[in-house]
Amino acid sequence: MSQQQQILSLWLALERIPRLATSKKLAIVKQFGLSELFQMSATSLHKMGLSSSQIQAITQPNWGVIDNCFTQCQQKGIEVIHIEQSQYPQLLLHTHNPPLILFLQGNVALLNQPQLAIVGSRSATMSALEQTKRFASSLARSKLVITSGLAIGIDSAAHQGALQVNGSTIAVVATGLDRVYPKRNTALAKQIVEQDGLIVSEYLPGSVAHKGCFPRRNRIITGMSLGTLVMEATIKSGSLISAKLALEQNRDVFAMPGSIHNPQSKGCHYLIKQGAILVDEVDDILSVLEIPVSDGLICSDAKKSQKSDQQDLFIDPLLSSVDYEATPVDRVVSRSKLPTEEVITRLITLELNGLVAAVPGGYIRLN
Repeated sequence: MSQQQQILSLWLALERIPRLATSKKLAIVKQFGLSELFQMSATSLHKMGLSSSQIQAITQPNWGVIDNCFTQCQQKGIEVIHIEQSQYPQLLLHTHNPPLILFLQGNVALLNQPQLAIVGSRSATMSALEQTKRFASSLARSKLVITSGLAIGIDSAAHQGALQVNGSTIAVVATGLDRVYPKRNTALAKQIVEQDGLIVSEYLPGSVAHKGCFPRRNRIITGMSLGTLVMEATIKSGSLISAKLALEQNRDVFAMPGSIHNPQSKGCHYLIKQGAILVDEVDDILSVLEIPVSDGLICSDAKKSQKSDQQDLFIDPLLSSVDYEATPVDRVVSRSKLPTEEVITRLITLELNGLVAAVPGGYIRLN
């Protein structure tokens, strides 16, 4: 075993001490030293106020589990870093409960590049998914790493938006890196690694997801990021937990408003009422984070030119006949008082220009 692996083994043994806060573990290491801690007697540890289970985890670590962990990591191409290594995300160090160990697959250099967390509902509306991809693509062009949780819905759209423009994305997961949850995102996880992205976990290979894993995962997503953008969420959404974590970590929280009739927008509206930054264009984020605007952004001069070219489409009275929720074609016909054939033709034109989107039940307005 190399010296580096010996050190990692000790950090992993430290991580596995039950019911002991990270701050307490780090304080003990600072006072006694990492290797010295695991050589202390049970009597000395008892005097420190540690419980019997904590003392046993220090005096008799399960080296078999730890050795097996490193064997699996080596076989599956998983890199392991500890909290005192330079590769460890520095922003995460300044949070309340950073993991002592991180398991990584992909481009480790992304950990310390500027990141924006994008989170939201697993059952997002079509409009929110399209907006998420659009924002993620534009933000990725501005060299922000898009960080999310590999869940279905908004998370997947955020990763996909970054990948579409060959941007950088990080997926933080709630399982060991030898499995993908949900399984339907297996291809997406593979694409992230293949396109020089990164997948991150604090869990040993073989670990399965359970309910308590997801809030822990969320603290890493927000903790590594300069800010968190909530695209769409209900009042009881886990995304609001992420927003709360971001605020506790002294990070900016952004929220996308939506239709007042859409229950999926109520969480964002609540966040805005509580002081989150309302976002309706990419510049709203870049200006706060002080990120330079690049030529590829939808808020750039190129977009202004595009807007000018589309001016006639924006003032098309047919556009005002389409709601931000699914609008049947016959309702658009009734509102616009135009022949059905003309309505369909103009809707297709609006769709090709990104102003509306075809969804089950009709069309929705995007701009």
